[in-house]
Amino acid sequence: MSDSFSTESNLDVVVVPRTRDLGDGFEVRRALPTTARRMVGPFVFLDQMGPHAFVAGQGLDVRPHPHIGLATVTYLFDGEILHRDSLGSVQPIRPGEVNWMTAGRGIVHSERTAADVRRHSSSVFGLQCWVALPQAHEESEPSFTHMEAGELPFIEGEGVAARVIAGEFFGKRSAAPTLSDMFYVDVVLRPGARLDIPALHEEQALYVARGKVSLGADGVFDAGQLLVLKAGRTVTLACDGGGEARVMLLGGEPMDGPRYLTWNFVSSSAERIEQAKEDWRNQRFPNVPDEHEFIPMPEIPGAPVRYP
Repeated sequence: MSDSFSTESNLDVVVVPRTRDLGDGFEVRRALPTTARRMVGPFVFLDQMGPHAFVAGQGLDVRPHPHIGLATVTYLFDGEILHRDSLGSVQPIRPGEVNWMTAGRGIVHSERTAADVRRHSSSVFGLQCWVALPQAHEESEPSFTHMEAGELPFIEGEGVAARVIAGEFFGKRSAAPTLSDMFYVDVVLRPGARLDIPALHEEQALYVARGKVSLGADGVFDAGQLLVLKAGRTVTLACDGGGEARVMLLGGEPMDGPRYLTWNFVSSSAERIEQAKEDWRNQRFPNVPDEHEFIPMPEIPGAPVRYP
């Protein structure tokens, strides 16, 4: 959904994500894609996972499923998730770390709560994004990269702490294997702190993960909202509330042409997506070692959706 703003507003649209229950009260909030906004730079998908508390014996169980034409970016504020993929990667991810999986021509992965973590109560809270790949790299070899929190650039001062997850921001560059001009930054603001966000790219947005923030005359915004900025606007972000605020900064240059999206597949070619659907139905994707389940291809009526 979007709100109406005066001509002086710095905001193009405000997205209030719809909430989906995946079972047992585990909720996700999908900020991208929506009817109000399909993409921000190369970001074609943005889900907030949780926050959710699991009792002992329970946990997350996302069975093996495929991707093409994108990179998945998993980042946690709380908890732990075990990643397995068809390359043979087995990697737990914890808060402040990054799992960057480039699907390219095709990869399969699962995301679960590990057996040792299930022995006691646990929690999970974080974000997963999909970054569309440039056309020249859509059919590249799949790959997986894990980065520890200490490997990511970290900037702190004047009540603001920022970790550069991907791309370049605040003069610091992450080693994440990006293939397009983009940025993704985790920012924590203490009460009363302010941060100027320059207009470095044509498409930029802020996702409020926790607390409240203000954007000057545009007002105050609660957690769980995606604030898409107008092109060329520098804004001042301020923590507005009794506690800390946590905001994800994201964006980049527009993609090199439209993208089609169906289920877990992204491509510049609708025909390529249809081929991926048939390949998954007929189990022609590689398997995840030591995994014996999979998510069947759902019945999706109509042609792949074209973005933007």
